[in-house]
Amino acid sequence: MALPRIFARSELEEAFRNYWQTGAVGERWSEWADLFAPDARYIEHVLGSRKGREEIRNWIVPTMAKYPEIYTVYEWHMLDESGRVVVYMQNRRDHPSGNGVIDFPGVTILQYAGSGFWSLEEDFWAVPQAQRAFQEYADACKKYDPGHPQKMTRLDWGRGPEFTRGGRSYGERATRS
Repeated sequence: MALPRIFARSELEEAFRNYWQTGAVGERWSEWADLFAPDARYIEHVLGSRKGREEIRNWIVPTMAKYPEIYTVYEWHMLDESGRVVVYMQNRRDHPSGNGVIDFPGVTILQYAGSGFWSLEEDFWAVPQAQRAFQEYADACKKYDPGHPQKMTRLDWGRGPEFTRGGRSYGERATRS
């Protein structure tokens, strides 16, 4: 039986920051898919599972394009030397009125494979809260700004560390970590 791999915490932190900045902050989804090992597994308990980097890419790029108003706000993460990283986040939409946000929480579990690659992502999110947020946002768009999704605002990145925050719109997003 092979011994479990042990990773330096500094390597894990660097890999996680790159993962977060490429995806959640930079929204460079095709490039983000390149951070997965060729045979990686992506388990999305609501939207279905994927196997392999290309299947992940072919799913994530159009999925994220379908919801241009949503961005991901970091709350916290933890990791251990086995390569396991757990991150808690808010899936956020800015309120079309210009006041406040509409959130629903999520948790992602990642498994690091080494050399900057991830072998597993498993996503969990609060489905009833997601449905409520979707309806609240749709109603607010009708009332305040039907074109709001295309504005792709990112007005409130929360209070996380600097690496977890991007620009005030998709156009101002981070382009490099």
